[in-house]
Amino acid sequence: MAIRRANVFIYGICKDLNYLVESRCRTVNSTGLLNFAPDLNLTGMNRPVSAFIEKNFLHFNAAALLDAAKAYKKHIAEGKKMMITLAGAMSTGELGISLAEMIRQNKVHIISCTGANLEEDIMNLVAHSHYKRIPNYRDLTPEQEWDLLQNHLNRVTDTCIPEEEAFRRLQKHLFKVWKDAEDKGERLFPHEFMYRILNSGELKQYYEIDPKNSWMVAAAERNLPMVVPGWEDSTMGNIFASYVYSGELKASTMKSGIEYMVWLADWYIKNSGKEGVGFFQIGGGIAGDFPICVVPMLHQDLQMENIPFWSYFCQISDSTTSYGSYSGAVPNEKITWGKLSIETPKFIIESDASIVAPLIFAYVLDM
Repeated sequence: MAIRRANVFIYGICKDLNYLVESRCRTVNSTGLLNFAPDLNLTGMNRPVSAFIEKNFLHFNAAALLDAAKAYKKHIAEGKKMMITLAGAMSTGELGISLAEMIRQNKVHIISCTGANLEEDIMNLVAHSHYKRIPNYRDLTPEQEWDLLQNHLNRVTDTCIPEEEAFRRLQKHLFKVWKDAEDKGERLFPHEFMYRILNSGELKQYYEIDPKNSWMVAAAERNLPMVVPGWEDSTMGNIFASYVYSGELKASTMKSGIEYMVWLADWYIKNSGKEGVGFFQIGGGIAGDFPICVVPMLHQDLQMENIPFWSYFCQISDSTTSYGSYSGAVPNEKITWGKLSIETPKFIIESDASIVAPLIFAYVLDM
């Protein structure tokens, strides 16, 4: 998958460094992380990916990547908190290989993600061997696409998610968690139900990858703060809605997007300090649009004073500003909406997030 290949690519570029001699280099281990001989003491060997980036990423989008990564590290070193937002299919792309370690090392303090990313990391965890990769997906005919549907394989670019082993396996366990909560009069957010089922250990019987490579497992273990705007359009959101339609569940059992925004406002007030929280946006869409609005809401709608702007902004995106695209808007436009200040460090990396994000995470982790 895309991000697994990107992590392997990281290893490949490290082999090309003039100080990384072949006799000293091992292979990528099962977690996708680099293994090196314990006696290495050459300059840069303790952080080969970072050294490679510093030496070679000097211009254009490569330089923007390095600048953003350095600013991210500075932001964390100053004791400020960082939000990461996940759009697209980053979980199916196995971003968890690097993001989980970011969570474990306290380099991210809150996540905003789509409902698809919330569930698809867990689907990969429990059904990985049943996924099907299609490298030549661009050549598929409509008839071949139909055949995938008939075989219960839902395609995301070059990767097909297996309906029975991923969707339905998760569904039967989630329904029980939803129903048990409803019977007890509990109301939870979508991610809280996911945390509950992961922390119960009920899904361990299905694990097909090292759980260290699941960002949702890492988040659940730490009860990482999270918002999941627009959860209703995800597979599990659709399934929950079907149970509401059939009368098996009540819609009120699931806390809403408005409640997420109210919760986020309270979190931001308590965690922004005097200088604000950082905003690291992967892709565009609602995962980024929703949380970034909490600052102007506090300023303009609640008329609160001394609420800091977002204090760092970086977006990885291939969108452009044409046709009024918000996802492709340059960061300065956000100043006019009261989201960023003049002084906020701002970066935009117009590239493939499945390559860029693991590299930035590796740099922040001093790999």
